[in-house]
Amino acid sequence: MPTPSPVWQTSRFRIDLTAPKVMGIVNVTPDSFSDGGAYTDAPAAVRHAEALLAQGAHILDVGGESTRPGAPPVPLAEELARVVPVVRELVKLGVPVSIDTYKPEVMQACLDLGADIVNDVWALQRPGEQGLSGVDVVARHPRCGVCLMHMHLEPQRMQIAPMEGDAVPQVAAFLEQHAQGLRNAGVTAERIVLDYGIGFGKTVEQNFALLARQAEVLALGYPLLAGWSRKSSLGRVTGQDAARERVAASVAAAVLAVERGARIVRVHDVRETADALKVWQAMSAQDR
Repeated sequence: MPTPSPVWQTSRFRIDLTAPKVMGIVNVTPDSFSDGGAYTDAPAAVRHAEALLAQGAHILDVGGESTRPGAPPVPLAEELARVVPVVRELVKLGVPVSIDTYKPEVMQACLDLGADIVNDVWALQRPGEQGLSGVDVVARHPRCGVCLMHMHLEPQRMQIAPMEGDAVPQVAAFLEQHAQGLRNAGVTAERIVLDYGIGFGKTVEQNFALLARQAEVLALGYPLLAGWSRKSSLGRVTGQDAARERVAASVAAAVLAVERGARIVRVHDVRETADALKVWQAMSAQDR
């Protein structure tokens, strides 16, 4: 079995993955499922990002378009107007900055500002308006990191017609194919991280199967990012309908994902997750 890289090479940083890393979510959107509208102007988003760092975030992930089920697409110019002022300020904070987008033009603009990571729910499949692809953008950059995520269908339809059958081998095959496509384009393995896409066109049972069988995705040889934070599958298990009431469940899922080999957890609730992981690390140290 290939061994995932112990580092994540990004534009400005070689992120040490020997210990789990917390990626704090900075949504600059009016309609994200959990905190849409809370940080829609750049100063508020930057203050939120600084608070996440104080709470223990290692990486900041900036998004200007919601990918919740049923979310409408955002025009390119509007997404750029949302994220560029925020990224311009966050790259000054001395921490890795990720841009959560599927638009090649947004990727390029943010990398030009100094962003470190492209985090794409479409796994670099969507072409840009001028024919530029996400693979082109990432491959032409000498060092940027990239996270490839699996999504079934698209946000407008993914939960209306979710995947059928055993999702784990299907997701693994998809991620292997797209990671190899990047490798063929000249991107080194240590720049690539995979995300199995919790909630993106999968049933509750399929989501938990992916968590239980993370080893099958890790067997591809790339580090794994887990994005369970406040997802509806957690609400289905706990009975908590409101996303903000799923904090405890989110923390539990993050710890379980790390225990099963994930190296990055993407979360809204940074302080709670960071504290839980410190407890897990203290316990793990006793097992050595």
